[in-house]
Amino acid sequence: MRIAVLSGKGGTGKTFVSVNLACAAEHAVYADCDIEEPDGQLFFKPQPMTSIPVTVPVPEFSAGSCSGCHKCTDLCAWHALACVKNKIIVFEEMCHSCGGCILVCPEKALRERDKNIGTVDEGVSDSVRFFSGCLNTGEVSGVPVIKALTRRLPEDGTVIIDCPPGSACSVMESIRSASFCVLVAEPTVFGVQNLETVYELVTLFGKKCGVVINKNINGRNPAESFCKKHHIPVLVRIPFEASLGRLNSEGRIAVREKDSYRDLFRKLLTQIQQEAQK
Repeated sequence: MRIAVLSGKGGTGKTFVSVNLACAAEHAVYADCDIEEPDGQLFFKPQPMTSIPVTVPVPEFSAGSCSGCHKCTDLCAWHALACVKNKIIVFEEMCHSCGGCILVCPEKALRERDKNIGTVDEGVSDSVRFFSGCLNTGEVSGVPVIKALTRRLPEDGTVIIDCPPGSACSVMESIRSASFCVLVAEPTVFGVQNLETVYELVTLFGKKCGVVINKNINGRNPAESFCKKHHIPVLVRIPFEASLGRLNSEGRIAVREKDSYRDLFRKLLTQIQQEAQK
């Protein structure tokens, strides 16, 4: 079962929920798809770590063979190519690696080369298999890194996918193979705005989902009201406790530190499994 954990913004508690959920499950897999700011390793401290490069094909100009026909530049919808005095200039940061320019060039003036854009890292932390993607600084799209990461994940067992925050293309790619989505929300008006964003996304993808209310407090709870209005199951309410904040800030995993937190996240896993079967 692949469980994707996502939130409308950073700092809501998405990684906190993902890490502890993976530890609460027996022999689970944790996949950090927050490729621009991966921080799962700060908690798991996996050993040993192996790193696999991720590359994408980009066009490269072969000097002297261009006839200046402009077929490649006319084809490219992303304006990643320019033809100047029978010479092709490639803007790699705008290229989407479709390969169309190479196919249409009558002079074979373009060829492909591999460009490194990031890595997929693997390791082990106790009974948890650890995977993490990391996008190189300055790269525009992390989707190829997420694709490379998810291809390495096992098909069976419990897989926890720690998604990027928000609802951009990288988030869409992260939830594509998920069988259930956990939406982490804060009990505030601003938290509801972010919850609504990711709820619309998972609904668009036809994914079953439930909500975890993090930093839960007594009194008026806009997140709870939103869930009730849209008939979204609240899977668990994580209390707003100083001890949890302290453990998190020190890079310690709550499930491994205290039995009550282990029971809470095991309850969450059971709730997810029940909702996924409905």
